[in-house]
Amino acid sequence: MTGSKSPQSLEDLASAVRANDRVALGRAITLIESTKPDDQTRAQELLKTLLPETKKSIRIGISGPPGAGKSTLIDQLGMNLIAQGHKVAVLAVDPTSSRTGGSILGDKTRMGRLAAESDAYIRPSPAGTSLGGVTKTTRETIAIAEAAGFDVVLVETVGVGQSETAVSNMVDVYVVVAIPGAGDELQGIKRGLLELADVIAVNKADNDNIERANRAATEYRAALHILAASNAAWQPAVLTVSARDNAGLDALWDKIKECHAALAESGVLDGRRADQAAAWMREIFEQRLLAAFKGGRRAARQYQDIEDKVRAGEVTPAEGADELAALAGLKQAK
Repeated sequence: MTGSKSPQSLEDLASAVRANDRVALGRAITLIESTKPDDQTRAQELLKTLLPETKKSIRIGISGPPGAGKSTLIDQLGMNLIAQGHKVAVLAVDPTSSRTGGSILGDKTRMGRLAAESDAYIRPSPAGTSLGGVTKTTRETIAIAEAAGFDVVLVETVGVGQSETAVSNMVDVYVVVAIPGAGDELQGIKRGLLELADVIAVNKADNDNIERANRAATEYRAALHILAASNAAWQPAVLTVSARDNAGLDALWDKIKECHAALAESGVLDGRRADQAAAWMREIFEQRLLAAFKGGRRAARQYQDIEDKVRAGEVTPAEGADELAALAGLKQAK
């Protein structure tokens, strides 16, 4: 074996990932996240090699407003699942500063107990410029984690409200974490999230919050009754939990398994994953199309010129898009 870019080294990396080598797992995800063209090519080769080992986990999205206790819930739920014999991967997305580009990446600190477990793996990743509460490579990272033998993959998204709905296109079961409030619970979780939620867990149902949590749960059930269910195979459920006291989390896991089984038996799960794969392809194509367009020196300069005009108010965003389409040789749809 000569260099790190040889096909043999990729096969060695794939073998190490299958063996749940943590160093190899981290390297594989770093390769997936790299924006270098050579790395992207190697990453796709790695994914193709590992493809037979993927699709074997329950993929769960965890969303909710900031302060809902998502990390605390995941930490305790993960500990419970490990005690039951599961292997748990947590893909935690940290918000990236729009000014500095920096990211806190403190999830291992916030999930201290789970991070110390040999049957758990926590991968914090910066959201970057990606919208939807997830990173541009979250789907690929899920596949890598599955190939490493993790049978439960939890995706904790950035607490950014409605734009978190993108995670529903990557997971099997979508859990929204809510908190009891002073009569305005529904304002913390917008309609877009409610329409996609498979399970709503009202967290912090402890001490003086129990009554408010029950009231919030009642309001969510009423709201879900008004909204049409996202599919006929499953009626969204609402539970109250206390991640701090480990209360209600067994019932939450049971409800997640019940939802997953119902979707699988009805064929909805296969259809959902097929739709997700198609959406994944479209996103990759759009990213590469834009990258290819901006890759040429002349096109990049013209792109920047048009963007400057839009910023200056000399042309509208739609006019700017039309100019870019014309440069790319694309005809405007009639």
